[in-house]
Amino acid sequence: MSTSLFRRKTIDSILKEAQQSAGDAHAHGLKRVLSVRDLTFFGIAAIIGAGSFSALGPAIFNGGPGVVVLFILCGIACAFTALCYSDFASRIPVAGSAYTYAYASFGEIVAWIIGWALLMEYAIGNVYVAFSWSDYLTSLLSKLNVHIPSHLTCSYSEASGGRTPELLQIWNDAPTLFGLRIILDMPALVINILITWLVYIGIRESRNFSNVMVMLKLSIIVLVLLIAGGLIYRLGLSDNWTPPNAQGVKTFFPNQFSGVMKAVSGVFFAYIGFDAVSILAEESKNPQRDLPRGMILSLIICTVVYILLALVLTGAVPYAKFENVNDPLAFIFEPQNLNIGWMQFLVAICAVIAMTSVMLVMQMGQPRIWMSMGRDGLMPPIFKKIHPRYKTPHISTIITGLFVGTLILLTNSQFVLDFTSTGTLFAFVLVCGGVLFLPRKEKVPGQFNMPYINARYIFPSLIVVAFAAFMLLGNPMEGQDGLHIPTLLFWLICAGLAVLAFIKNLSLIPLLGLSTCLYLLTGIRASNWKWFFIWFGIGLVIYLSYGYRKSRLARTDGE
Repeated sequence: MSTSLFRRKTIDSILKEAQQSAGDAHAHGLKRVLSVRDLTFFGIAAIIGAGSFSALGPAIFNGGPGVVVLFILCGIACAFTALCYSDFASRIPVAGSAYTYAYASFGEIVAWIIGWALLMEYAIGNVYVAFSWSDYLTSLLSKLNVHIPSHLTCSYSEASGGRTPELLQIWNDAPTLFGLRIILDMPALVINILITWLVYIGIRESRNFSNVMVMLKLSIIVLVLLIAGGLIYRLGLSDNWTPPNAQGVKTFFPNQFSGVMKAVSGVFFAYIGFDAVSILAEESKNPQRDLPRGMILSLIICTVVYILLALVLTGAVPYAKFENVNDPLAFIFEPQNLNIGWMQFLVAICAVIAMTSVMLVMQMGQPRIWMSMGRDGLMPPIFKKIHPRYKTPHISTIITGLFVGTLILLTNSQFVLDFTSTGTLFAFVLVCGGVLFLPRKEKVPGQFNMPYINARYIFPSLIVVAFAAFMLLGNPMEGQDGLHIPTLLFWLICAGLAVLAFIKNLSLIPLLGLSTCLYLLTGIRASNWKWFFIWFGIGLVIYLSYGYRKSRLARTDGE
């Protein structure tokens, strides 16, 4: 049994099965309508949203102006990961993303685990986006003197904790039905229903809607950068980039680098979504060429946007004011800050648009993961069904909408933010590691070809230099009771990778992606890991009770 848990598919068999499952492209398959521009826009639509319009506030409060460095680090990690995704996408141009890639490199049990992790990224991540969308919509409506009752704009989980006077007031004032307080985030539920319907009716409609929203939100973000950036220099606010630390010394890192690393969940969440482009392989006109281009272009554009936004926000307002601020782009234009009322209103509109586009792409991603798992027998056959008219995985889309809606009723935004970032980083680690297990790919004209750089001497040298710099900085990740355990594990794994790189002449790019993603995981809190392992325990029970026996490979004895 232990051997069969790691039964693998060949790339040829994956391509053949996808073609057989889809059948005739005109009768049963997904519509191939997406160009490289559409894929780039889908990537931007998925990336720029709740991370920049909501999670960026708490991240700035923790890291200060130095959070810019974390954006650069996350951008580098995602860039290496995007190259690994692109390598897989050019080899295996089918829906399924990292799940399908893991099936070819690690085997079935790891493919299941990564598919389960992607459920955290796409479906559970969309819960946070829905909460953020609701907050901005409520704020926008209040400026128009339209007020939704507080008990219909707050999650039950958040209100029941009563951590602030406002939440306690919502809990006490909420009406009851059969002894149960009626507290739910109605706008979040409504947008989930609307997005599910849009994804259900077709990829072409979703593409057109997404492209329009991307152009609108990029235009408004450019306006924010120009106006706020100009005011920073006109009002002489550049000192905000070097605030005093606890010792009164002006520095770019007022909370030291450890403070910057506390913002990992929020900053990394801002990058979640670029990999969703790979989900759309079977709806792309030329997936082996266009998928890599779409991922990389969207990531480059969004990284530049994030760095500029972080600089502008920390320059316009002292970083300490961003505590508990979930609408940072609108916050800098409030009366006590830059005092531009019409920009507050415009940013609120932009945020609603931005997060609608994020929900659209993420809600498209999860059904296609389940469709791939249904094809492989790891999920019931109903998940792989394609609508005869709309050419979408309609049953999986409905189930995704129901799943997201249920979590909106049961969870809160902070829990979902941390949980999603952990699962996504874990998936990225497996993707980068998976490339190392594949044979080197011959260059094919018109397809993406990841450059091979022999890491035999370069990677061990980089690890030695990085460790020396780490020690000279005084162990910035040191815990209260000694060395931070995740950091110790990180350096031990890096040492092992350096040895393997020297012995086996491994490729440098996936090694850099693997090591940078592992480092970002050291910033995840212990409580997040607890829920992470509980979630995966549930997933393994489902796999062993159903997927292990029903798998296509099990039926064909495909060891």
